[in-house]
Amino acid sequence: MSPRQTNDNARQTGDFYAAMQHNFGWLVPTNFNMAQVCSQRWARQADANQRTAIIEHHLQGEHRSYSFAQLQRAADALSLRLQALGVQRGDRVAIVLPQRFETAVAYIAVMQMGAVAMPLSLLFGPDALSYRLNDSEAVVALVDGASIEQVLQVQGECVALREVVRLDEPQNSEANSFAPVATQADDAAVLIYTSGTTGPPKGALIPHRALIGNLTGFVCSQNWFGFSPTERGVASQELPVSQFPSVFWSPADWAWTGGLMDALLPTLYFGRPIVAYNGRFSPELAFGLMQAHQVTHTFLFPTALKAMMKAYPTPRKQFKLQLQAMMSAGEAVGDAVFAYCQKQLGVTVNEMFGQTEINYIVGNCAMEWASGAGQTPVAHRHNAGWPAKPGSMGKGYPGHRVAVIDEDGNECPDGVPGDVALHRLNQHGEPDPIFFLGYWKNPRSTQGKFTGDWCRTGDLAVRDADGYLWYQGRADDVFKAAGYRIGPSEVENCLVKHPAVANAAVVPKPDPERGALVKAYVVLAPGFQASEALIADLQTHVRGKLAPYEYPKEIEFIAELPMTTTGKVQRRVLRLQEEERAALQARH
Repeated sequence: MSPRQTNDNARQTGDFYAAMQHNFGWLVPTNFNMAQVCSQRWARQADANQRTAIIEHHLQGEHRSYSFAQLQRAADALSLRLQALGVQRGDRVAIVLPQRFETAVAYIAVMQMGAVAMPLSLLFGPDALSYRLNDSEAVVALVDGASIEQVLQVQGECVALREVVRLDEPQNSEANSFAPVATQADDAAVLIYTSGTTGPPKGALIPHRALIGNLTGFVCSQNWFGFSPTERGVASQELPVSQFPSVFWSPADWAWTGGLMDALLPTLYFGRPIVAYNGRFSPELAFGLMQAHQVTHTFLFPTALKAMMKAYPTPRKQFKLQLQAMMSAGEAVGDAVFAYCQKQLGVTVNEMFGQTEINYIVGNCAMEWASGAGQTPVAHRHNAGWPAKPGSMGKGYPGHRVAVIDEDGNECPDGVPGDVALHRLNQHGEPDPIFFLGYWKNPRSTQGKFTGDWCRTGDLAVRDADGYLWYQGRADDVFKAAGYRIGPSEVENCLVKHPAVANAAVVPKPDPERGALVKAYVVLAPGFQASEALIADLQTHVRGKLAPYEYPKEIEFIAELPMTTTGKVQRRVLRLQEEERAALQARH
């Protein structure tokens, strides 16, 4: 992945995308283990005791740092402990832990045993926990003081669950080394359940090789993560040499794909420190944490960025930030947040699109790089990836063949909406390592995910003439009102531009004449009160910026939007609510 291999046109346009795709090839070894490349190889280096792996941020008391040597020793001790409890290769081990050092230990320990790590969020209630523990047939659950009671509450319902092990208690640090299991790249490493917004959660079985497939997306979305863009071997098993110091942080739960595969594991893969914070997110916390630890790279949800934008319109007046790159995903960022990140945070946000089964496949890489020694950095900077277009999802990352397809699996022409899909083979005919192995005990759903060799995401987009994708919404979120096709994200983005709106969700409201009306649920920003005058003002605001048929005919103010544990707005919940209200009204 080197922009040195470019043509003159690429240098003139600052778009190295075509050259990257053309020159990229996958190198996937037969034997590969995530734990080995994320911890063991760094623990063997001479600086293992000095190289920081995890920084724990605490609101009270001193922050704590842990080295790669400490990480590996603790992981070896836990592997031996699990081995003594009868955990074998292929067994599922539940990890019910927040962002903390022990969580990283748990992942390394389980994966180096050849067992399968199954992350579970602390936000799950008893039914959600019980379902996943039973469906996965997890044999052991790893917990701490914050999660142990939740797990013990359902343990009796989980036939396979033999042991609940608490990790935040003192352990023997003088344990012997653990001999890691030699896993193949295709062996299962992680079992992670989908959010279940459109039905019962399904367990996506992720192989060890998927981490390799993730690396191009991570490196591009993080503007090379402090490495030179001309560095060879950045996305290989070689030990990369850092160009600039980098510190990563994201509030994304390490129990979610975005927190595990897009934050924790790739950061450790590159031998860099990641900040862990076990607490509630707030704009003040985010800015304070980034200042305290000199965070250079981050992954922030659009919802978080909207809150930060409203709370701190000019954050660099209050906080000293070192940001070099920012990735965002989960929902469309929108041009209001995009502009805020550029002007007020000093970074161009790289939007990313993916999902649990295939993770990073589409995104932006808005990195600039000085073009020559002795030249003025500002005057002679050029893009080392491909320019970001505000509001765009970006392009398929190097190594991934991404397209917009119709119902029959044919690629859609530019400008025609279709399903974002990933082909099993890249543009050179090589197998793409990012693919999941299938849904746990659900071959029918696995088969239904594919049309031929295309893996469907269920998300709609259009491709423009430059190859950028533009998000249209989930297939089940897009609706028709008075014959017009409505993509909720565009209306939501417009609403958020109003100073009174902290967040918004748009859904169809059943209507006997038009089929549906555009309805907006709005969370107000601090200092604003709900009123009929404000509703009229918001409607006028949207009507003046979008098509007349897109403005919300009805607005309802709400304290908070229903969210998944991964930070996505659950429009489905609001849509069903509207349908139930309409049915009740019809009966009366």
